Amino acid sequence: MSSTSPEAARNEAHAQLVRALELLWNGHTPAGRGPKPGLTVETIVDVAITVADADGVDALSMRRIARELGVGTMTLYRYVPDKNVLLALVLDRILAPSGPSPQGPRTWRATLESDAWSGRELYLRHPWLLQVNMSRPTLGPGSVAGLEQTMAGLRDLPMSDKEKINVVTAVDGFVTGAVRQQVYYEQIAEESGLDDQAFWGAQLPFMEAAMQSGEYPVMATLGADAFDGTWEATFEVGLNCLLDGLELRAEQRR
Repeated sequence: MSSTSPEAARNEAHAQLVRALELLWNGHTPAGRGPKPGLTVETIVDVAITVADADGVDALSMRRIARELGVGTMTLYRYVPDKNVLLALVLDRILAPSGPSPQGPRTWRATLESDAWSGRELYLRHPWLLQVNMSRPTLGPGSVAGLEQTMAGLRDLPMSDKEKINVVTAVDGFVTGAVRQQVYYEQIAEESGLDDQAFWGAQLPFMEAAMQSGEYPVMATLGADAFDGTWEATFEVGLNCLLDGLELRAEQRR
């Protein structure tokens, strides 16, 4: 049983947050005496992202990153104080806009649609992000720049600032939910070793008997291609339904 008091835990969490913010916003000068080592925070973050992409977020240990960099763990601590701060740096890098700010005015719908598809691509490229609790993000220059672009694109949305932030959060919730379903589907297929033909083929005789029983009359009338949709098509339908509803509310406001 841990002997750490709630107050001590809160103080450590606060200190950890401040350390992360200092690194994100003010950069870093390695602590300690001696010759300046040949590392940078940017290089450390690059390696951390490579490790997470290869082996998941659980592989992000200071020992593992130091080994990949060919340095001692204590050398790494001169740049990044702990794993949680490292993760904050990694997330801010990944969530930063990947290109220049869009030129010219954008409609709110085009902005949210672009953000949603870009977010989907981001989560599919880094599926371990779905395991990270980002409900209370450490706001660094990368994530703030991304939100700046989004809010600039929502200028023509007739809602209050609070409502706009709620909309951004709702769209991100849709994106993460849709991507999580796809990622989990692909993961279970790989882990089980069963492709779709083998998996659904095993269930086919049981489903045929169930449909012929008369107990599932609506299911029995579904078309043969009812379950042939793609992940992209499912995402598009869901996103359009969300944005169509938002557009109706916007028109009512006007």
